[in-house]
Amino acid sequence: METPDFVRALDREGRLLAAAAEAAGTDAKVPTCPEWQVRDLVRHTGMVHRWAAAFLTEGYMSPHPDGGLPDLDGAELLDWFREGHRHLVDTLAAAPADVRCWHFLPAPSPLAFWARRQAHETTVHRFDAEAARGGTPSGIDAGFAADGIDELLCAFHARPKSRVRSAEPRVLRVRATDTDGAVWTVRLSQEPPAAERGDAGRADCEISGPGAQLYLSLWNRQPFPHVTGDESVATLWRENSAVTWS
Repeated sequence: METPDFVRALDREGRLLAAAAEAAGTDAKVPTCPEWQVRDLVRHTGMVHRWAAAFLTEGYMSPHPDGGLPDLDGAELLDWFREGHRHLVDTLAAAPADVRCWHFLPAPSPLAFWARRQAHETTVHRFDAEAARGGTPSGIDAGFAADGIDELLCAFHARPKSRVRSAEPRVLRVRATDTDGAVWTVRLSQEPPAAERGDAGRADCEISGPGAQLYLSLWNRQPFPHVTGDESVATLWRENSAVTWS
């Protein structure tokens, strides 16, 4: 996927998130994030959108604090969210390809990083908003889902802050069954997970299924579609892989 594809996905997903939050109401519980109500979800995602846009507009070359959560609710909160989402989409669409700013995962460029990261951030939280609303959730393209799995396994959990560790070396295979070549081998140890693309030798456990279900399950939004082998390895992932804001 190219940067404009991610910007279009971000645009779509943010609009869907706002519509679902409005339909659910800001008092509604978010079943995929049990500690949150919809207002918490909207405040968090809107804050992240503004934080991300600031790196591109201000050219920050090192980590910069977020602006905090707004003391807003109801229609005012949703208006605030929509304004920040629109600003991020427009900022990404207008930014020059060689814009320079800080980013926290490997990427071809800062612009490519922020477009990709915010598209996936917003997609996962759109699913949260739709879970709070109820009904059938919007679909996720298989290719987009495979890209998100790749970002999670090969980038997020390659960082020292990943808590997915195993006293005994284990190998987890992740396979999206609806996308050619969407297979990853994740080596677990006392160090951060080491993921590589491909079917690299024997695995202790395999998690497989359609890409969209796999994507959401690896982000702990749904049960794993299908697990074979040593289920304790899948449980290890489930219990330790949460990515938190800090």
